[in-house]
Amino acid sequence: MLRRAVKVRLYPTDEQKQILAQHFGCARWWWNYGLNKCIETYKATGKGLSQSGLNSLLPALKKEFEWLGECYSQVLQSVSLNLSRAYQNFFEGRARYPQFKSKHHRQSIQYPQNVKQVNDSLKFPGKLGVVEAKVHRLLDGTIKTVTVSLCPSGKYYASVLMEYEGDNPVPSTNGKVIGIDLGIKDFAITHDGEKTSKYSNPKHLAKHEKNLARKQRKLARKQKGSNRRNKASKLVARVYERVSNVRQDFLHKLSRKVVDDNQVLVLENLNVKGMVRNHKLAKAISDVGWGTFTNFLAYKVEKEGKVLIEIDRWFPSSKTCSECHYQIAELPLLFRAWTCPSCHTHHDRDENAAKNIRAEGIRMLISSGTGESASGGDVRPNRGRKSKTRQSPVNLEAPTSAVLGKLG
Repeated sequence: MLRRAVKVRLYPTDEQKQILAQHFGCARWWWNYGLNKCIETYKATGKGLSQSGLNSLLPALKKEFEWLGECYSQVLQSVSLNLSRAYQNFFEGRARYPQFKSKHHRQSIQYPQNVKQVNDSLKFPGKLGVVEAKVHRLLDGTIKTVTVSLCPSGKYYASVLMEYEGDNPVPSTNGKVIGIDLGIKDFAITHDGEKTSKYSNPKHLAKHEKNLARKQRKLARKQKGSNRRNKASKLVARVYERVSNVRQDFLHKLSRKVVDDNQVLVLENLNVKGMVRNHKLAKAISDVGWGTFTNFLAYKVEKEGKVLIEIDRWFPSSKTCSECHYQIAELPLLFRAWTCPSCHTHHDRDENAAKNIRAEGIRMLISSGTGESASGGDVRPNRGRKSKTRQSPVNLEAPTSAVLGKLG
């Protein structure tokens, strides 16, 4: 079974906004109450509360707090499910410890079933009813869950998760291979065996920094708790939302182009979390969105039966000569070009890295022979796991399609 999500804009009436505000508040209160109860139970007994244990508390709470009973019951049950999953993700090392929620941040609730599309609107169970929506993509699957959210800018959205019959295509490596080097000056430098392409960094945040600073100064002058401060806060949030939208638009378009033109994509498994500790580059690294770009590539290649390879982040792609494989000891970020002491080839730092990344990806495919990586895992290793192949890449003169054809 395939699952895909579509995000649509909602336009609730004033009455529906009040209902949503009540549901947001109830869901947030129940999350905080349940999290606190889990912490207290663990301190007392050494064990936490399961999803069923949390749900068993709801009947008594609804009698004690009548306003809690006005919220749609399955919305509260979804909070219990999400809290239990948050604990599971924490104990399995996928996320940090669950945090208490604030009314000043993004608000959301989840409807696990019974949501239907009615023309250009979504029909929700309970008091909410039919809400006008901007459905820009066909909701042609079976609707499973719908998450309604309120952004700090004051806009309402619904993320519709749908289920489809069938499976994704079987991944194939028979086709063009491209190496991708991600950077800051140029967002991406690619090499497909014949030509090198550079995609400049749009610097989305820098284009809006003056406007953002002006609105933040206005916000700082407003009295806390006042209506004017709330309005000024929404203006600041809209600027951030605009930056996020243009960034995602750029990443979607570039990832679509790269996936459409190639069969195998090779890039480095970057440690973005560690890189942003460099205070001189933290803002620039956060603005480019390398992690989001990798995620976009991952789901697109999976959907189309293509392959994404992430090589070891410590692979010396910049310091290795793509012609003779000589490796220099150091190459500070200041130097954007260098000449190989062995073969005297002059290299552009980023172009050379893209060539080496591509060659290393092909070497991993050839060493596997069956579509598995050299370490015995899948061709596309999970992010965070280092590849086991660290020697210099093999320089392949044969056409890519012919080389990959040997993999069968």
